[in-house]
Amino acid sequence: MIFSKTLVDWYLQNKRDLPWRHSTDPYHIWLSEIILQQTRVVQGLPYYLSFLKNFPTVFDLANASEQQVLKLWQGLGYYSRARNLHKTAQIVAFEMNGFFPDNYNDLLKLKGIGDYTAAAIASFAHNEKVPVVDGNVFRVLARYIGIENDIADQKSRKVFKETALELMAGLSANVFNQAIMEFGALHCVPKNPDCATCVFNKSCFALQQKRVAVLPLKSKKAKAIDRFLNYLIFVDNDQKTIICKREGKGIWENLYEFPTIETPEKHDDYIISQDIKYQFQTKFDLIEIQKFENASTIHKLTHQNLHINFWKILVNESLSNGILFSELERYPFPIVIGRFIEKYL
Repeated sequence: MIFSKTLVDWYLQNKRDLPWRHSTDPYHIWLSEIILQQTRVVQGLPYYLSFLKNFPTVFDLANASEQQVLKLWQGLGYYSRARNLHKTAQIVAFEMNGFFPDNYNDLLKLKGIGDYTAAAIASFAHNEKVPVVDGNVFRVLARYIGIENDIADQKSRKVFKETALELMAGLSANVFNQAIMEFGALHCVPKNPDCATCVFNKSCFALQQKRVAVLPLKSKKAKAIDRFLNYLIFVDNDQKTIICKREGKGIWENLYEFPTIETPEKHDDYIISQDIKYQFQTKFDLIEIQKFENASTIHKLTHQNLHINFWKILVNESLSNGILFSELERYPFPIVIGRFIEKYL
């Protein structure tokens, strides 16, 4: 088809020189795809290089501790990706002798590998004829062809996959998939694309119908909830503090944090300081409670807005389970706490 040939020609002239594009090693491709989920290339690239430096093979990653993996991942967010990455590496290394499955259907059976990632590995490493459908592909196809299915609806994925598969006919799956994703990332961007210089400006449905700003259609997300967190940095006579590992399921599972007081709504500083006294004066000999005035922040997650304050709590004793402040750098923290540690501790 004219669309596909024009797309591939554009790609060969404009593609970015990215390290994982120089490899057909499934480990490299898998690693890059997991890191780039929900992450821009400019942010993910240093993490990709760091992971390959620290874990050159899937066996190195499998033999690492979860704490090492989470620490290296710190700052990327969506930490379930890192936990699944580690578990999948162990399966591939210890149960599959280090060999990733060589086809889409078997790749889907691995933990943390869904439709998109399985298709990416299968097509980039083995040139299997499976379409890769991500946000960029949704946008390019919806605009060019005029697909008005809601991309938030899982049933719509089938429509886009079938369309992409038809357009791929007669071409290398590797090149076509890379091309359409790259076009969406660099030219057919979400807001204010440069349609005047677009290679498809004579045949694009959305441009002709003045629907570029509307397509693709996506139902609105649920409104994010507000949470109010107060992290307590205890300081004892030996310059030690307390951290704890988050247990149970959640976005920060197995990461570390300081003891926390969460309130259902925003309270003034006096009420929070009284809450701290009430909860901890029977456990510790408290000397002073003071807020880190310039450290307050709002940390926005997909479905939550975290309103965060940090408090220094001086105690007149030695914390039996405390660790030195100099040792904090060894532990994986959520990025918002990691930044606080770097700046204030």
